[in-house]
Amino acid sequence: MKQRRMWSFTMLVAGFTVYLLFNEPGTAQAMHIMEGFLPVGWAMFWWAAFLPFFILGIMRLKKMTKDNPELKLLLGLSGAFTFVLSALKMPSVTGSSSHPTGTGLGAIMLGPLPMGVIGSIVLLFQALLLAHGGITTLGANAFSMAVAGPFAGYAAYKLIMRMTQREKLAVFSAAAIADLMTYVVTSVQLAVAFPAADGGVLASFMKFGSIFAITQIPLAISEGLLTVLLWNWLKSYSPHELSLLKRQTKGAQS
Repeated sequence: MKQRRMWSFTMLVAGFTVYLLFNEPGTAQAMHIMEGFLPVGWAMFWWAAFLPFFILGIMRLKKMTKDNPELKLLLGLSGAFTFVLSALKMPSVTGSSSHPTGTGLGAIMLGPLPMGVIGSIVLLFQALLLAHGGITTLGANAFSMAVAGPFAGYAAYKLIMRMTQREKLAVFSAAAIADLMTYVVTSVQLAVAFPAADGGVLASFMKFGSIFAITQIPLAISEGLLTVLLWNWLKSYSPHELSLLKRQTKGAQS
């Protein structure tokens, strides 16, 4: 029964994803950093920075699914949740946009390394199917959303749980901070690629960061609340799978 309910929820998320595929218009100024927007040197740099995390994430996922194949459904749920949330965009600044990321939930359940793989696959599908982001900028977008965000969210979750043992607060903070960190890193990426004529990289970072903050702070709060609701649902209907994931992540740390 629990597996059926979880499957139904996953299919609901997948259905919404299909709706987005056929109804979301692609634009050149769409999600994430768009195709061709970064200079070639910086695009290559962010690819190089991202790939080690992707490789380590694949190794981690292979071990997780080999030891417990039943966890594949939760992996799919994490990917669908990330795809749907990160496909909801609000125009923010030339070459990019603001949106939820959905990576905090996966970082809590799976750890940050697997989200490097899941998040990058989500970004690849969005680039190919929705014209959101691009292939040349995939390394930069994946580093900000699939690496920096999950690591920051996971660290926030662990810190708050250790200090307060308040799980809902920890889940909320993980999702919100993963969202905000994605845009801090995106602002850095845009700033170093396009330093301001007056003030250089720092002035450019303040410009990009302040524009993102207008839309991103309320989006991060909303994502945190939604993630808490979904976390409570998972605890009610899939406690066995969550306990397996906890043992997996503890084993990876030891």
